Amino acid sequence: MSFDSAQFKRLERAGYNRIGPRYLAAAGARSGLAAALLAAARLAPGQRVLDLASGPGLLARGARDVVGDGGLAIASDISEGQLACCPDLLRVAADGEALPFADHSFERALCGLGLMFFPDDQAALREIRRVLRPGGRLALSVWGLASEVPLVETALACMRRLLPPPKVARPSIFRFGDADELARRLAGADYCDIEIQPCRFAASFSDAGAYWQGFLDIAGGAAESLSRLPAERQRALAAAVGEDLAPYAVAGGFELTSTVLVATARPV
Repeated sequence: MSFDSAQFKRLERAGYNRIGPRYLAAAGARSGLAAALLAAARLAPGQRVLDLASGPGLLARGARDVVGDGGLAIASDISEGQLACCPDLLRVAADGEALPFADHSFERALCGLGLMFFPDDQAALREIRRVLRPGGRLALSVWGLASEVPLVETALACMRRLLPPPKVARPSIFRFGDADELARRLAGADYCDIEIQPCRFAASFSDAGAYWQGFLDIAGGAAESLSRLPAERQRALAAAVGEDLAPYAVAGGFELTSTVLVATARPV
């Protein structure tokens, strides 16, 4: 069976719709990442800003506060359930690989932990370039290498240990975790002045159950797939993840420090 990008998108959309406001609560623990990306974007009053894969709108809301009444900040996501979490923002449900905006509509584009979920990353990057004005700026973040992201990789390792391999492999969420590879992908989509910096953050959990629920609250399509497993298999995964968490044990629970890459670039 070959990879079906349309089916992949449907699964991701269903997963993030399922998560709903729980993703907003989980995202709060990563507020430092949002601050780093917004700083890298070099926003200014009066700018027009598009936030792709916006989820509950943390970046769009931060951008709106900077650009002010003379500017514009739009939250865009494939998941209507996520956009429902930010009714205070201008929102557009859209596929990032086919944006419903005119050429050169924005001075800034943001994409926080989203590029990995576009099956055709080059199509998405070209669409972003199309809607950016000359001299505009893209600021995005992606997960680092799997070995540097225990927040996610610990749960995935448990799933690989207990579940059969998927019939069709999903695009790896760590595929841009190497800075050189990310730079190549951006350059291949006609971006220049590429700068990439690592950003580390820690997440703490009181016990293995709290970690597993925290993973489900950010996992999108993976959470949707897990929800379709028999209840006993879901319980077995939640119980077994403690074994994988053992290296991160601290007094009072577990602490996992992960790496995200923050990149900026301009259209050629």
